[in-house]
Amino acid sequence: MNDKKRDAGAAVTEFIDIVRRLRGPGGCPWDARQTPETLKTYVLEEAYELVEALESGDPEKVREELGDLLLHLVFLSDLYQERGDFDFGEVAAGITAKMIHRHPHVFAGEEAKTREDLRRIWERAKAQEGKEQKQPGLEKVSPALPALVQAQRLGEAAARLGFDWPSVQGALDKVEEEWQEFRRALGAPPQDAREEELGDLLFSLVNVARFLNIDSEGALRRTIYKFIKRFHVVERTLVKQGKTTDTATLEEMEEIWQAAKKE
Repeated sequence: MNDKKRDAGAAVTEFIDIVRRLRGPGGCPWDARQTPETLKTYVLEEAYELVEALESGDPEKVREELGDLLLHLVFLSDLYQERGDFDFGEVAAGITAKMIHRHPHVFAGEEAKTREDLRRIWERAKAQEGKEQKQPGLEKVSPALPALVQAQRLGEAAARLGFDWPSVQGALDKVEEEWQEFRRALGAPPQDAREEELGDLLFSLVNVARFLNIDSEGALRRTIYKFIKRFHVVERTLVKQGKTTDTATLEEMEEIWQAAKKE
């Protein structure tokens, strides 16, 4: 890997030139047609693919997905440069200045001995940048975030305002309460009540995760990957037996599933 290492600045400069050529005269017609609006979906897709690569633990996949995401960051910066707004250099300079300003305990000799000290320094820096909250209350949570992430961020914000249980036991009791309410909703109409109670139950589980310092989004994603991996074992085993998921019984599939789970 060492022989492949290059100067980061030179590599980024070359890449920016590549993107400009793709969008310039004689470049790629598809790239030339793109706008910030058309790229939004691609940026989101690449971000999720990067998360998947991170969870795979494969450095090569991570490197590749970082490159794909970098493409869109440079691409968007170039689009705004064409409009005369800013360029990639200003993007990098802006985040550099912000990180220095928000870490005086690293760059300016200020002390930060606890997590509370770090939070206070961060919030003070944001306020100095004009980004303090105009009114006390919950932090602004982007609706573009996955629902589990939104729920965890809201719980964290409410806790900072003093609206929280004193220990994880309170959150666990709330899960039990919401579970019972959901069970009761299943036995009676309307359907809307079931959806509402299920949402309450999911939110209460996220609060338990918050108390235990568990990333609820990451935990669910890992369970999804585990389910996919085990179900692939079921499919492959059935093929070896000359069967498919259409011809096998539920009992047969469950037996293979339990065997895969033990392995």
